[in-house]
Amino acid sequence: MSSSVPTVTAMTNTTGPTSSFSDGSVAGSSADPAFPDLDGAARLPGDDGFDAACTGYQRAAVHRPGCVVSARSAEDVRTAVAYAADHDLHASAQVSGHGLTTALDGGVLVDLRGLTRVDVDPARRTARVEGGATWQHVLDVVTPHGLAPLSGSSPHVGAVPYTLGGGMGLLGRRYGYAADHVRAWEVVTADGTLRRVTSASEGELERELFWALRGGGAGSGIVTAMEIDLVTVAEVYGGSLYVDVAEAGDVLERWRRWTASVPDEVTSGVAMLVLPDVPGVPEDLRGRHVAQLQVCVAPAGDVPHDDQHSVDGVHSDDGVRSVERLREAVPVLRDTLCMRPFSDSGAIFDEPDRPYAYRSRTAMLRSLEPGALARFPAAVGPAAPVMCVAGLRHLGGAFARSPRVAGAVGYREAEYLVSVLSPVAPTSEATGDEVAALHADVLAPFAPEVLGANLSFTFGPSTPDEVCSAFTPPAADRLRHLRDRVDPGGTFLANHPLPAQ
Repeated sequence: MSSSVPTVTAMTNTTGPTSSFSDGSVAGSSADPAFPDLDGAARLPGDDGFDAACTGYQRAAVHRPGCVVSARSAEDVRTAVAYAADHDLHASAQVSGHGLTTALDGGVLVDLRGLTRVDVDPARRTARVEGGATWQHVLDVVTPHGLAPLSGSSPHVGAVPYTLGGGMGLLGRRYGYAADHVRAWEVVTADGTLRRVTSASEGELERELFWALRGGGAGSGIVTAMEIDLVTVAEVYGGSLYVDVAEAGDVLERWRRWTASVPDEVTSGVAMLVLPDVPGVPEDLRGRHVAQLQVCVAPAGDVPHDDQHSVDGVHSDDGVRSVERLREAVPVLRDTLCMRPFSDSGAIFDEPDRPYAYRSRTAMLRSLEPGALARFPAAVGPAAPVMCVAGLRHLGGAFARSPRVAGAVGYREAEYLVSVLSPVAPTSEATGDEVAALHADVLAPFAPEVLGANLSFTFGPSTPDEVCSAFTPPAADRLRHLRDRVDPGGTFLANHPLPAQ
């Protein structure tokens, strides 16, 4: 992202004061005769900024397009898509590149990093977020109003791509998936049309697009902006408890039992990793196989089912007391739990912010079977053939509740998510085949409880069956039918393409 200083302006509309953010990270105009009227720039291989636009956080795959359009407006996106469709080229978009799996080879890459404007309406508790904004952009604007988005564990991830995949966030057990709180999408479809779609759109196609984009991914177009609900959350009680697996081999079972009794305002997960004994790693964690128990307690309050962004902003004793029970149940090496502003929520999971190459697989689970869980630490520990970071997330709560307006999010009945991630070349010497074999072995014991994959946390090639498994069969068929209607020529290169029927 640009190091330029963002500008913040204030304005007034009919519903109350509004704040805005704009990041002028992309400047210039196109000299390419194919794009004579761009607000942004068209870049060809060898041009300044071309490689930077192609390279994202995920380094296991890198786009190699024939052209990059660094957009500064929705019209730039429309122009780029229309050009690709007219010339039978693939098109794809990139923000941060965290989830990149399928890279362009030729075609047109739409670089959305210049579309970072965020407008917040405090009275309505909504925000309009442009397609290239990260959650950090959103936090910078909404936090001064005591509001929060339903963002994830990393503020560096693109807000729109995250939401298109459903959005399993830090406040999720309290408020549900981020996609459930989208009021409108602004999306460019393969015919070069910029559409604003809502659940109440006049056209049936627009209403169907609205449904699909709420959890069905980006295969139906390139989203240039979304309007989302915000929640009244200024601060959370959150952080991590670090436990040495050698001292508490049943730490995952203790966490599982604990999750069975926590209130909905408590969202939690576990990351298991073997930390090297090297400078830079905290001394109390060096050389240990660590279970990082990650916890976020949202403010409590009555949350009506049809108005899930209405809360009183007060933390409940039940939520904080439940965390105390977890703290007492495990031998803690390091404790970072505290009250913190939600703008500091990225410190809860404390994930790396430096780019690297990785692959992962996931499974949504009906439940966590204790026998499978008992085998997990050894499978991903120091004796594993390649390095891996294993994860568990507790779902249920509002994740399991259907929103007033339906979307494509699948398997709301899942109680847990399990994932396993490993670095690959050029970050690691591990081959893709070695990593795939380990991941299959690690996930095999959970098979009886698997509902399907979660594509938002699946980084790397997936089989057609794995992609289909992320949705219920009716939802998968509905997504295919819509794709055939809005993109019959196959202009958009999907990250995880649904196979034909």
